[in-house]
Amino acid sequence: MRTLTPSSLLTVTAVCLASTAFADGYKISDGDKYIKLGARIQLQYKMDDDGASTSDDIFFRRLRARIEGSAHKSWKGKMEWEIGKAKGDNELSVKESWMQYSVSKTFKLRIGNSSFPFSREFMTPFAKQQMVERTFVGDLNYGTPDKNTGLHFYGNNADKSITWRASSVIALMEPNDKKLRFGAPVNKPANYNEGFMIGGRVDYHPLGYLPFSQGDFSGKTRATIGVAAYSWRNDNDSLVNAATGEADIDAVTAFEISGAYRGAGISVDWQYNSFDAETVQAGVSNGIYRNGKTTLTNAAIEGGYMIDDKIELVAAVQVQDADGYATQWKRTSIGANWFINNIDTKIALTWRQGKNLDGVANKDKDELFLQAQFRI
Repeated sequence: MRTLTPSSLLTVTAVCLASTAFADGYKISDGDKYIKLGARIQLQYKMDDDGASTSDDIFFRRLRARIEGSAHKSWKGKMEWEIGKAKGDNELSVKESWMQYSVSKTFKLRIGNSSFPFSREFMTPFAKQQMVERTFVGDLNYGTPDKNTGLHFYGNNADKSITWRASSVIALMEPNDKKLRFGAPVNKPANYNEGFMIGGRVDYHPLGYLPFSQGDFSGKTRATIGVAAYSWRNDNDSLVNAATGEADIDAVTAFEISGAYRGAGISVDWQYNSFDAETVQAGVSNGIYRNGKTTLTNAAIEGGYMIDDKIELVAAVQVQDADGYATQWKRTSIGANWFINNIDTKIALTWRQGKNLDGVANKDKDELFLQAQFRI
């Protein structure tokens, strides 16, 4: 057994003194060198009622661990992985996994698997969302890219009134005529189409920088408006229609405009997305497609009011349409959030009413979400 010498005791003491708890994990630092450790837990209860039957389930919506650190000035790296959705051989999935070089105070280059710069709602961390589940405009099933592998650029002007991001990545797309679902190549989902994607966004903050978060905790008046776009093209390396019978996706182009307001405890977020998609196989007329093409649109507005720093009342309206739909798919939501330790310990309740699911008239479903959140 190793003996704890006076010198090693001093080292341990110094490390402990340099260790600090912070808002998004635990940090140990020594000059320019540091390491951050953290975890995020979301335990969710969900109940569905489609008018004919009712079902419910309890599960870990997210169960993640992360580590971030640096050993050299201007360089840092991060790893985050999901361990709560093990299925068969897929017992772990990579989320964030990147290295970053700070070229200057206003320009950074990130290499690896990270968020693609599209959809303000998706780029808002799940721990900082008002609703238990994202609306159509941030849903990965309907055109919003997942974290993807490649080059990611970050920039801003001196006072951060203008921020921008751009990415060039390899991205996977699920062959599916009912969704536009991206996948991350680092997790190698089976039978996905592979392709290259480029995109970027610019956000303007006229009243001071407003980060990607929801709710008004500061009470300061802030506003932002942003635009984003991307283009994805199938590289024809992984056409899988013969094996699955699903529609291979040939190309997707997208546009987003979004904005947000904060002030006096009130928060409002709005967003509109439009996606033009084509299938490799001609004449696909099912799900979202008509004759192998579709324009899929998503729109949402959501808001909240902080009664105090503990309770927030929230509501949202969202709508989706596509060329293959008979009618618009609509959702309305109301809910409340209880912040026990700000967002670190949080209980969230959302009731969501869906009308014309998947664009099918009179196909309705009510959903109840209750979620406990804890992060360190």
